Amino acid sequence: MHPGLFDIRDETVVITGMAGQLGAAYAGAFLSAGSRVAGLDLAESSRSRALVDAHPDRCLFLQADVTNTASLREALDAITIGMGIPTVLVNNAAIDAPPSAPPEENGPYESYPESSWDRILDVNLKGVHLCCQVFGTAMAAAGRGSIINVASIYGLVSPDQSLYEYRRQRGEVFYKPVAYSASKSGILNLTRYLAVYWARQQVRVNSLTIAGVYNGQEQAFLDAYCARIPVGRMADVNDYNGAVLFLASSASRYMTGHNLVVDGGWTAI
Repeated sequence: MHPGLFDIRDETVVITGMAGQLGAAYAGAFLSAGSRVAGLDLAESSRSRALVDAHPDRCLFLQADVTNTASLREALDAITIGMGIPTVLVNNAAIDAPPSAPPEENGPYESYPESSWDRILDVNLKGVHLCCQVFGTAMAAAGRGSIINVASIYGLVSPDQSLYEYRRQRGEVFYKPVAYSASKSGILNLTRYLAVYWARQQVRVNSLTIAGVYNGQEQAFLDAYCARIPVGRMADVNDYNGAVLFLASSASRYMTGHNLVVDGGWTAI
């Protein structure tokens, strides 16, 4: 194997949603591999602060809103001055209605609020589009780049509503809502569009479809989820790092417009 095949020490990596569980894991993996990392989020967290403290010369946190073009352009300017033109973009930032959301958020489709649809599509799809537009344009002008759009199994298949039967049995009205699925499926064709659009500028654009990540979910949900997934467990927070590093490296240099599925076998059923 060529020694430089997975070498990403010269990369300047932008990760949206770095303050969160997966964003911090991706950032840590890139930093361990020697990359420079600029993390974006609405607010700093203990996770992102720890990364900056541990790698002050190669890790930068910037407060930015992925739904605001001006905010993203300010971040690009700061990154370019401090680290150089970005060469990798990981569009990780996303929101969903949490299990503790108001009943109407997780209620039946027939009464799903328009405001909830707008809020989730704004971050999960428009936010990815704007980040690609701002950072991808800079990459295309420089003639080099890799964009990794984080998608979901629920962008490929419908949510399995039976996972939440335990909540309905205890008297709650609960369904996995529609907007998250719609937003993540939109990422797949946005990825294909941009892969073709920027192919001659040497900017590769791929999506990474992932499954659920363990984060202290209640046991009844874990029992249902783990019984449904072939590997028998939720993902560990670091289980997707290898795929992200692969898509950023020259090991995937002939791959663009592809959806890489790393889901413990969920969509194989």
